[in-house]
Amino acid sequence: MDTRGCAWLLLLLSLPQGQSHQPLHRSKRRWVLTTLELQEEDPGPFPKLVGELFNNMSNNVSLIYLIRGPGVDEFPEIGLFSIEDHQSGKIYVHRPVDREVTPSFMVHFDAVDRSTGKVVDESLIFNIRIRDVNDHAPQFPEKEFNISVKESQAAGQPIFQLLTVDLDQENTPNSQVLYFLVSQTPLLRESGFRIDLISGEVRLSGCLRYETAPLFTLIVRASDCGEPSLSSTATVHVGVEDSNNHMPTFMEDRYEIRISEGQVEQSVLYLPVQDGDSPFTPAWRTQFNIWDGNEEGHFDIVTDPETNQGLLSIIKPLDYESQVAHSLVVVVENQEQLFVCTEGQLQPLRKAMASTVVSVQVLDTNDPPAFHPRSFIVSEEDGAWPTIQLGYFNATDPDRADSQIRYKLVHDPENWVTVDEKSGVVTTKKQIDRESPHVNDSFYTIIVHAVDNGLPPLTGTGTLMLFLSDVNDNAPTLQPHSRHLEVCESAGSQPLLLEAEDADLDPYSDPFTFDLDNAQGDVEETWMLRTKQGEGRSAELTMLRRVPPGDYLVPLFIADRQGFAQKQTVHVRICSCRSGSECEEPLDTWLLWWALSPVGAALMVLSAALLCLLRCSCIFGPKRLRGFIPSDSGHQTLIVYNEESKALSAQVYLDRMVPRQQPLQLLEGRVVEAWSQKLQSIDVLEGDTGYLPHVYREEGECEGAETLSSLTFLEQDLSPKLLGCLGSKSTPSEAMCFTSRVPS
Repeated sequence: MDTRGCAWLLLLLSLPQGQSHQPLHRSKRRWVLTTLELQEEDPGPFPKLVGELFNNMSNNVSLIYLIRGPGVDEFPEIGLFSIEDHQSGKIYVHRPVDREVTPSFMVHFDAVDRSTGKVVDESLIFNIRIRDVNDHAPQFPEKEFNISVKESQAAGQPIFQLLTVDLDQENTPNSQVLYFLVSQTPLLRESGFRIDLISGEVRLSGCLRYETAPLFTLIVRASDCGEPSLSSTATVHVGVEDSNNHMPTFMEDRYEIRISEGQVEQSVLYLPVQDGDSPFTPAWRTQFNIWDGNEEGHFDIVTDPETNQGLLSIIKPLDYESQVAHSLVVVVENQEQLFVCTEGQLQPLRKAMASTVVSVQVLDTNDPPAFHPRSFIVSEEDGAWPTIQLGYFNATDPDRADSQIRYKLVHDPENWVTVDEKSGVVTTKKQIDRESPHVNDSFYTIIVHAVDNGLPPLTGTGTLMLFLSDVNDNAPTLQPHSRHLEVCESAGSQPLLLEAEDADLDPYSDPFTFDLDNAQGDVEETWMLRTKQGEGRSAELTMLRRVPPGDYLVPLFIADRQGFAQKQTVHVRICSCRSGSECEEPLDTWLLWWALSPVGAALMVLSAALLCLLRCSCIFGPKRLRGFIPSDSGHQTLIVYNEESKALSAQVYLDRMVPRQQPLQLLEGRVVEAWSQKLQSIDVLEGDTGYLPHVYREEGECEGAETLSSLTFLEQDLSPKLLGCLGSKSTPSEAMCFTSRVPS
């Protein structure tokens, strides 16, 4: 025997008595052992010889044999194997072995010199095999199973599969399982089950019928092929689910109802049906359809989920004048497809629907007038004058052609039009303005009712959409934030942004043209106006030369694309900004002062007139004035604005400072009343020289007050009451006094 590359020689044979064991040449070491194999669950007696081994080095050296490893001194089973007195190679087992727990053991054998205790050869590692016996029956995962199958299950198709587990050695007869159907309850000829011998699949043979047998009980046995054969059983409960093998049918072949025209009504007719399948299952639930007669979509039918009957509804009003009767074909079917079983085979039915006829009689009622058309559009230019005919409404009575219809205007928020009661003609009675707040996107809505003479009278509604094409009737104006501006004196050359707006539409709107009013003094010497390129709605106002702090008016013209323009005025305040880039005095205070400037001007004029009266009264002799004691020197002071500048003075602006509920006339009236009380307090007594008037000037004739001539305000800004107190509107102040001097 070739021993190259072999470390061990396992002799699986029996040696004759007296035969010598001579070592082979070129073999350094050699083990000899018998076959080591145990039978599972061996009953004994124990200890029982398993096998024997020896090493050929025992011819020269006295050896001790040792074993170790699983089954000896290691888990899973310690003390299962032992060797006899360590002097021979006989191995013993001490108890039965379960192959399903430990199918084999890897044991180590060592040969040790008895005198030195040293291992004289390498360890022998070999496998002790456990031979399987059929000691486990196939086991089902459960003792009982509950499954369900549809009544419409086709024969021959798998319903379910049973599986078992056998713990014996795989791929041996001990673990091979066969399946048998032991019994079926109830046992019916047309409904049966069978089981596959190898796979354990349960199949249906024949047709199920829920009404006959809703439940089956099967007993299945699983047996292995070992010797002896072991087996176990399981119980299977098969529940049959009802399927659709009964077609729904209507209770009546024909139904008749009467419906008034013009109504929408739910559930006008109940359509009950009969069905032999289990209630509240898909095989029992119905679905209805209107097969014919509903081409206009007047009707709809749904299923009542509780009673399973059909509910017919009117979803679109019927019209007696169009059609006096309707014939509907209604069909019903189940949610689940209908089937039948013939000779053990399922036969599905495609057209399994029952039908009935519903006759609907339409009753005539008074219909409201109908407009033709219900809505129409009329185009007219903005600013159209009265007496222009815009169009007419046309309404008819569907019930009677000779019915008398009256037209009534119900929506005209601007009160622009009239509607003829008989003809429906729409005519303007006021000038139309597209800028009205009731005009949306150039459309103005006019609504008219048409009323018939029925009992009761009914009303129809028509709408006229008046489209107003724009005309150029609005000139551009400055936006509110661009009318009053302020700038620091140190930043006088900084451009001021002016923005304008126009209520008209294109092409009567932007781009705008901005120009200074050259007729107003030296405006072009002080200001420059430049239109911003690419924007069309804004311009920049720049100061050309340095002017003292104060308030200035800059007149200008703003024109639209068509050249339509009007004069505008920009109020510019130039102020000192010591602390930064903002004026020291708030803009609101400045606006309040200029809002009161006409009143201030009136006060100054009255003051001048009073002084002239006092001065001129000296010619009548020494007459003492008593009772007028000035309470504040500020009441006798005239304030001069821009005396050294040639720029225009600020024009009055009250829109922001004077509330709307307190108009300028009210404020002026209070001023007149205050001055009247002051004048009435002057009591000139004869011979009283204790208090003489103060002399303001001596030389020269009555000269015009230059400071008063610098005041600029518009006559129309003052109320007639104030003008009446001041006298003639062109009377100069010096005309109020005489040529005589006031004595000093």
